[in-house]
Amino acid sequence: MKLLLTGANGYIGMRLIPFLLEEGHDLVCAVRDKNRLAVNPRIRSKITIVEIDFLEEPNPNVLPQDIDAAYYLIHSMTSSTSDFDEKEKRAAENFNVYLSKTNCKQVIYLSGIINDENLSKHLNSRKQVEDTLYKGKFNLTVLRAAIIVGSGSSSFEIIRDLCEKLPIMITPKWVKTRCQPIAIRNVIQYLTGVLGKESCYNASFDIGGPDVLTYKQMMLLYAKIRGLSLTILDVPVMRPKLSSYWLYFVTSTSYKLALNLVDSMRVEVITGDTRLQEMLDIKPINYNDAIKMAFEKIEQNQVVSSWKDSLVSGRFRKDLNHYIKVPEYGCLKDRQQIKLKDPEQALENIWSIGGKRGWYYANTLWKIRGFIDKLWGGVGLRRGRTHDNELYEGDSLDFWRVLLADKKEKRLLLFAEMRVPGEAWLDWEIDDDNVLHQTATFRPRGLWGRLYWFSMLPFHYFIFGGMIRNIARYKPKKAAISNF
Repeated sequence: MKLLLTGANGYIGMRLIPFLLEEGHDLVCAVRDKNRLAVNPRIRSKITIVEIDFLEEPNPNVLPQDIDAAYYLIHSMTSSTSDFDEKEKRAAENFNVYLSKTNCKQVIYLSGIINDENLSKHLNSRKQVEDTLYKGKFNLTVLRAAIIVGSGSSSFEIIRDLCEKLPIMITPKWVKTRCQPIAIRNVIQYLTGVLGKESCYNASFDIGGPDVLTYKQMMLLYAKIRGLSLTILDVPVMRPKLSSYWLYFVTSTSYKLALNLVDSMRVEVITGDTRLQEMLDIKPINYNDAIKMAFEKIEQNQVVSSWKDSLVSGRFRKDLNHYIKVPEYGCLKDRQQIKLKDPEQALENIWSIGGKRGWYYANTLWKIRGFIDKLWGGVGLRRGRTHDNELYEGDSLDFWRVLLADKKEKRLLLFAEMRVPGEAWLDWEIDDDNVLHQTATFRPRGLWGRLYWFSMLPFHYFIFGGMIRNIARYKPKKAAISNF
């Protein structure tokens, strides 16, 4: 079948791509910026990429007419705290216009469980999108899920951040709200299982795992699985805005996402039926096993996708291709270079920078800069990186975004998503003479931008100089070999 996948560079979309290709489907991926689809070259060569912003006036001629089915995975909750529901409705209406010019027979929409009488703004928006899609000229299949547990999912990463960093928590009363978490593996089984199944046309189904748990129980179970000591004291006085700030500063989530999540956490999300589970003969994975499976992927460095790589986890909504040409004029630069004795190891060091590895020099100062960025409403360092030693265009990397990652040409280019009075780039390139060139470029915005750069010069002198020297000579320790 020829399939259209919207939201292809989101957490679920990135998980779906290899499954759909493995089943032999012809895949058309719709993204706002084709340079941000962070898949390896082998997968990229097997898919067709089209650039569509579903919030803009539709141009239906962009899509091929012979689309058989489509996945609707567009979500705007992280883009706004006020008008995301209007944006989601507009995107769904424009999607209907695009699909009206194709032969699409089925659209599969992943939504949220809406069985509670008093829905949050987020869940009301999901219902509104569902109603809009039902007006399209295709058969709609809606899958309604609660929180999704898997390596890289926003729910999993938030629970992970809280439990790993806070041995004692004072929490608001929403931790007593019940929900029905579902493993990402089951979600993919449902999404692929309903494809082309006529008995699922024009129908909505709840999907969930076998456990109904409060958020407090989920955190305590996580701590138990991980062998952590965790005490949770819930109080009735913590207001939603304060809860949102608490999530924002402790976890890697953005403030907008935190505010919308807290609003939704007061609503119980429990499945109302198990029809689809029986129709597709799917064995639900319990919460404990879902957590263990997530860590198996993390420990094997096989995390396929992370919500942090989505553009909404950063500051910029523009086409990142706009920044890929590093400006020369009106900029301030720090240039360093060093002759390499082992260029291959240096290249591996560059590709492993950030995250758990750190920045090779003055990591404490990098952490302080990340904390200051959080205080000013930035992304901070907590996003880390999805893979330990792989990078693709569009990946998040602490408070940077990968613009160019060409290992064959031995060049890595990052663009700053931290809050600075201007725009910043960090560039590494190894030339044919095995000389490593490291260039930090800053295009200041007004007087404050220039004052910022010159006030940071003493730190730059040591940090950038130490960083390039350590990249050139760092050798990871070999793991000890045991005979047992």
